Amino acid sequence: MKKSNNSFHFENDALFVEHLSVTSIVKQYGTPLYIYSRKTIENNWQQYEDALSDCRHWLCFAVKANSNIGILNLLVKQNAGFDIVSGGELARCLAAHANPQKIIFSGVGKQDWEIKSALDAGIGCFNIESSSELTQIARIAKAQQQRARIALRVNPDVDPKTHPYISTGLQENKFGIAFDDAIALYEQAHQNSYLHVTGIACHIGSQITTIDPFIDALNRLLIIVDKLSEKGIHLNHISIGGGLGISYHGETPPHPATLCDALKKTLGNRPLILTLEPGRSIVGDAGILVTEVIHIKQQGQKKFVIVDAGMNDLMRPALYQAWHDIINIHNSNHPAELFDIVGPVCESSDVFAKARKITAQPGEYLAVMQTGAYGFSMSSTYNSRPQPAEVLVDGDKTHLIRARETVDELFNKECLIS
Repeated sequence: MKKSNNSFHFENDALFVEHLSVTSIVKQYGTPLYIYSRKTIENNWQQYEDALSDCRHWLCFAVKANSNIGILNLLVKQNAGFDIVSGGELARCLAAHANPQKIIFSGVGKQDWEIKSALDAGIGCFNIESSSELTQIARIAKAQQQRARIALRVNPDVDPKTHPYISTGLQENKFGIAFDDAIALYEQAHQNSYLHVTGIACHIGSQITTIDPFIDALNRLLIIVDKLSEKGIHLNHISIGGGLGISYHGETPPHPATLCDALKKTLGNRPLILTLEPGRSIVGDAGILVTEVIHIKQQGQKKFVIVDAGMNDLMRPALYQAWHDIINIHNSNHPAELFDIVGPVCESSDVFAKARKITAQPGEYLAVMQTGAYGFSMSSTYNSRPQPAEVLVDGDKTHLIRARETVDELFNKECLIS
């Protein structure tokens, strides 16, 4: 089992999260079950804070990675800011007692009601992604007699060398403002009394495992920063986004300190607040999905482990063909065999892993590792399957941070035809 911390470890042949056995947690809460380690989340966050302690910075957690308000509140206690992409995420952050002035609102398709809600909340900044959005926010700010703090999210056309579905900084992607259009749009925004130009931003993708793409993107942004300064438009902050990867299957991403040191060196003595929006690297290795083995099935030469979790609970393998380590929560005396590990959802893509060597028997439990990011937050109720519970482990205590959904709750907002 490849872990960068000791929050997930084996004691007496049993998997533990901090000081609790996974078996004891599952007996209390059932499966499928997401389990998170408070210690890991806090340690991952502190790595960034330590790396940026010698410079002015604005560190915002990317809420899309894991939007549970218990986890958001845990990060509020670490003095975190938040990067959001919807009005729903804004509401979650406010419910978690976040400081609205530490919230950045990104996203290519903000609706009027979302912008109004964010203005009323007094968020720190909108990251604007198109000229039409600039006009939209200015119109709403004028109608509400407010001044919107904005940055332009510039598309630097930098290849992050990651999965194409999570690449966001290439010219062919839907995100950001074209590099060549940025100066003119900044000038337009600067002249509008209902807009306060405060920064510049980019986000080139996710699960990035080298530093070079970040530095290339920052250098592209600094060209614009320096040109704007010559025109008398002085920015307050510069955001390089998030996207630093974790180790799922032998990847060796840089330590946050290595990335931050390189960014600070590239930034030089420019009087800009360095802004980062990490998500996966904060919560990715802090969570596991535990699932019970229902059946072992032989189909020709194939052997299947059928579990009670499905692609509705964890979408990444079906969506990205993503690799997750999968282990039995007890070291078993049974011989390991090659299995495809699959769920009960009525789709052939409902596969967590193919040809994995693992020990598994009906009634045993498997842990799908590194599922703290884009696990529950991407889940659904497809096949009318209730969503799983979420539990946070804090030393030798558990906190239920989301109760298991019931079958009745699946359709309690639906109506029969009279």
